[in-house]
Amino acid sequence: MSFEPVAGFRFGAISAGIRKDGRIDVALAVADQPAVVAGMFTRNLVRAAPVDIAMQRVRSGRARAVVANSGCANACTGEAGWKAALDTTRAVAEAIGAPEDEVLPASTGVIGAVLPAHRIVECVPELTARLSPKGYLDFAQAICTTDRWPKLSQRKLAGGATLLGIGKGAGMIHPDVGPPHATMLVFLFTDAVLDPGEANEALAASCDVTFNACTVDGDTSTNDTVLLLSSGASQRRASRDELTAALTEVCGELARSMVADGEGSTHVAEIRVRGLSTRDAARAVARTVATSMLVKTALFGKDANWGRLLAAAGRAGVPFDPAEAQILVGGIPIVQNGAPVGAEAERKANEVLARDTYVIELVLGSGPGDFSYLTSDLGHGYVDVNAGYRS
Repeated sequence: MSFEPVAGFRFGAISAGIRKDGRIDVALAVADQPAVVAGMFTRNLVRAAPVDIAMQRVRSGRARAVVANSGCANACTGEAGWKAALDTTRAVAEAIGAPEDEVLPASTGVIGAVLPAHRIVECVPELTARLSPKGYLDFAQAICTTDRWPKLSQRKLAGGATLLGIGKGAGMIHPDVGPPHATMLVFLFTDAVLDPGEANEALAASCDVTFNACTVDGDTSTNDTVLLLSSGASQRRASRDELTAALTEVCGELARSMVADGEGSTHVAEIRVRGLSTRDAARAVARTVATSMLVKTALFGKDANWGRLLAAAGRAGVPFDPAEAQILVGGIPIVQNGAPVGAEAERKANEVLARDTYVIELVLGSGPGDFSYLTSDLGHGYVDVNAGYRS
């Protein structure tokens, strides 16, 4: 996995002994100069200490570093968890010569355990010594928990500026991020020159159709965080439209990778709903279908069980005429005018469902409303991973 370094940023990672398996578990990204920053955070009312701290600090629009750990979410830990996050960011700030409020924390792992900050603090000198423009792969690996692979994506902006996205996520994936407030962590780095206001607008727009339109298990994490940092080192200015398009592509790839990596999942399905009165209506139906346990288990069984799809659509709280409904799997119609096409159509659809990825379309009218939601199948592997997650 090879990507271009992003001018103005260095990355590093180290094992601080937070994870039981001894893997690298602390990641650090440092901007050579104060960077423009924008952030989106979980809207779960139960938020981890690092989320609340980062939310406060991004309001300044400037940041020098991100320090993230795996193995401990530092959520529901009260004053002790808050102090642990502050101790960590203070140590990093002193090591890189930055104000403490320009260091942004992020954590992922088990809820309810206080972050062992002393382990990170002790490792900060070695961690900062490891910083390198090419250290992004170590950074990506250090934030993984149940992920089967690290998640990175990159795009070039007009004029030669670079955008790099690094993310993690496999379970507890049903992001609901926005301003002012993923487990999903995503860090986006660019050397383009960005206007702070446009950076926030572009990030919000891209998250809305990518991370906020994907699900593995329907659970929104306490720690979901998306940060965008711009060093401006390329001296190439990016417009809001250009930035939004690039962010949507990068975030879309990261979101799809998270769903594909869903704990125990074997398929990625795009649920596309068309023909409703508004985009919001289509989104509500797509989300309901994508999060249905009965639909997701049918996907695991490679079973074109259209009754589950139509029933889920019908409980989304959106009016439509079931007698007009059409359902297509990989372009193959299995329901027309609210009735099944027949056994041969379902057999062909089952062949589509054996693929790694496919599109399921629900056409529920003739209106302009159209929205797509990514989901994974749900099988025995998910239960195996999560039944013993803390043991």
